Amino acid sequence: MPVLCATTLIHAPADVVFDLARDVREHTASLVHTAERVVPPGRVSGLLEEGDLVCFRARHFGLPLALDARVLRVDAPRSFTDEQVRGPFRSLRHDHVFVATGAGTLMTDRIVWESPLGVVGRLADEVAVRRQLLSILTARNTHLKRRAEVRASAP
Repeated sequence: MPVLCATTLIHAPADVVFDLARDVREHTASLVHTAERVVPPGRVSGLLEEGDLVCFRARHFGLPLALDARVLRVDAPRSFTDEQVRGPFRSLRHDHVFVATGAGTLMTDRIVWESPLGVVGRLADEVAVRRQLLSILTARNTHLKRRAEVRASAP
């Protein structure tokens, strides 16, 4: 199964970064370019907690896509994990890890997924899916970094 890791240094305390990363509205605000939104019956606002369902709707590759994920584990402010329960992948798991450093917080995202359709899916992974997931992570992490650093510098 393909694995994608992205690490971002954020000059803010781990608890601030952790909460922003779990904030449903911050997530959707970071992905305006994909028309990302959250819909019921999952959580549509606030901070994701263990057991929560979140139902994302967005446009990727020009197509409307739906992905429903369940938060499997929360270890504040160190990590949380969510996993697709319904969506375009055969499976998808996203681990979010936050490590306090002298410079702030090192935020690491690790996504492991399996596309459907066998060989065709594996080809799509190499041609487009990995790039799309990295683009989503980059946009989200850039947004979270900006928001967290503004919060950390506020009096």
